[in-house]
Amino acid sequence: MLKNRSQGGLVYSTETGRMCPDCGKPVAGCACQANAKAVPRGDGNVRVSLQTKGRGGKAVTLVKGVALDDAALAVLGKQLRAACGAGGTVKDGVIEVQGDHRALLVAALVKLGHRAKAV
Repeated sequence: MLKNRSQGGLVYSTETGRMCPDCGKPVAGCACQANAKAVPRGDGNVRVSLQTKGRGGKAVTLVKGVALDDAALAVLGKQLRAACGAGGTVKDGVIEVQGDHRALLVAALVKLGHRAKAV
């Protein structure tokens, strides 16, 4: 018999592995983790800036504050990199595009319906 949730509960099962502390289901099939990852990371104020520090003098354009979840942010990052014809990545809710593409990225973001401004 399981203990009451306020007193702890099941942590690990040899049959299913680790258990979610919130819902009590196996971590692999937990709905709590999926809902937590779907939360948008940004605040909705999209800021496009240029950074060269710590990059060996190479310029990188950063797009911060986009209010999208991780999957949608990755798709947007791919669209923006394709619009610029440059490489880049998405790290910790920030889209990085290689090179100085501030004006082009602001125009592309406004066209997609985001309120963007160059910082």
